[in-house]
Amino acid sequence: MKKQTIWIYQYARHYWLIMILYTLLGMMGTVIALVISMVSRDLVDIITGHETGEVIKTFCMMIGLNIGTTFLSQISNYASSYLSMKVDAEIKTDIFSKILITDWESLTNYHTGDLLTRWSSDASNISTGVLNFVPNAIIYLFRFISAFSMVIYYDASFAVFAFLGMPVSLLLSKTLLKRMVKNNERSAAMGAKMSGFNQETFSNIQTIKAFDLIHIYIERLKQLQKEYINMKLDFQRMSMGTSILLSTVALMVSYASYGWGIYRVWSGAISYGTMTMFLSLSGTLTGTLHNLTSLVPSVISLTTSAGRLMDIIEMPREDYSHDDEVAAFWNKNKEHGISLQIENLKYSYKTGTEVFKDASLEVHPHEVIALVGPSGEGKTTMIRLILSLMQNQAGSAFLFGANNPQSSDANMVELTPSTRKLFSYVPQGNTMFSGTIAENMRNVKPDATNEEIIEALKLACAWDFVEKLPMGIHSKIKERGGGFSEGQAQRLSIARALLRRSPILLLDEATSALDVATERRVLKSIMRDEYPRTCIVTTHRPSVLNICKRVYAIKNKSCVVLNEKEIDDMMRNF
Repeated sequence: MKKQTIWIYQYARHYWLIMILYTLLGMMGTVIALVISMVSRDLVDIITGHETGEVIKTFCMMIGLNIGTTFLSQISNYASSYLSMKVDAEIKTDIFSKILITDWESLTNYHTGDLLTRWSSDASNISTGVLNFVPNAIIYLFRFISAFSMVIYYDASFAVFAFLGMPVSLLLSKTLLKRMVKNNERSAAMGAKMSGFNQETFSNIQTIKAFDLIHIYIERLKQLQKEYINMKLDFQRMSMGTSILLSTVALMVSYASYGWGIYRVWSGAISYGTMTMFLSLSGTLTGTLHNLTSLVPSVISLTTSAGRLMDIIEMPREDYSHDDEVAAFWNKNKEHGISLQIENLKYSYKTGTEVFKDASLEVHPHEVIALVGPSGEGKTTMIRLILSLMQNQAGSAFLFGANNPQSSDANMVELTPSTRKLFSYVPQGNTMFSGTIAENMRNVKPDATNEEIIEALKLACAWDFVEKLPMGIHSKIKERGGGFSEGQAQRLSIARALLRRSPILLLDEATSALDVATERRVLKSIMRDEYPRTCIVTTHRPSVLNICKRVYAIKNKSCVVLNEKEIDDMMRNF
């Protein structure tokens, strides 16, 4: 908890002005409440005849103070809501950006639903805690000390009753603390599990329907809900027992205060109005102690959420320190294009499984090369290594200017996250976002004109069906590319990649849903384009291999260039 608290402080220190404002508003409310209790005392004494005074004036003062308290309370609530939302948005933006630059391979250890829960629920806990915990702790302490000082000033004997319940609270605190920590951890894990189940279910609803799995998934949801309810009820039973005990103690303290007050009034030591004030202050003291105790669950929830976020954002970050170097390299080689070369690359998964031990390949502008091999042999892994989503353990991978000597170090850059700006990537599956076709296209080039979008669609052989749509490029795409066939969605994805005008294009099984004729037409269209583009295609279908400059087969954890006979044999035996 100490480490998590220090981590939270890194956020809290940015909002100290906000916390001071919130604290001052709370302290002002406390002062007004104490003044009201004194005015109330005077009013009661005036009415009962123990003291002389002006009833109307005192009564009006009482009304004015209560109205002032109401306004102050509403202003405080508004300020709290506004600031809480502002802090929540800023913290979520910060954590969102940190998650996005976290090492991709490390992130894949977490379920998407878990990541969403941590970013939304846990980040909100942090923002709420940052704003409320320290100010509320100060406000409650100020309220307690102020009320206690007034009690001591008027009659110290009443102060005893404020502390009668403290031994019980202290005895319960250690047990409660352990149970609360455990419950928060279980609750967070269960919430992530539920979120992950829901996210996967709704994302794969077509598959669930197709396999007639609806009843199975309903039963799984019921089981998860049962586990969640049992967990909550277990903690609720403990909380219920604790609340009954503390409430009983509070009632005993309250009635003891009443009894002592009646005795003091009967003996003439204090007035009836003073007794009323003491009872009010006694309630304030007891309530404030309860409020301070209630901060403990908040601290536990806060530090639990901090720990879950720390798990994510303290993972290795991607290195974007070469952005300027890459930008200068691209400006120098924009006219003639960029070549890619990989030499003696070695890579193993974190599980220890070796994928490549001596892989080499090269590709140059106006070339299309293919990577072939059985599923699971490393084609997609090679693409991810080229994109620096994964880091090779040995060997070299670099870019160099196609019109400049390869040996010139000044004209070479190693593959890093910074070099991704030089790539366009079309992965396997449907990668279109909800929105219009034009909006999807402009995701990669915000300033693209309609003419540029149409040109990219033509290049990807997608314009032939887009132009027939009632709204053309402004036609809607549903979630996960809904409303279009897989082949159409793939061509739209390729058009989006081409629109970006990156010097290197990566197509990872990006034409798998196209028929052979359309696949060849798309690749030939790309090759005819005058833009000095370097293209790498991974495929399990050999139908387009004879239009590729070179074909690399992944064999024995290496990349082997196939000759014409081997390519012909592959095509004939497919």
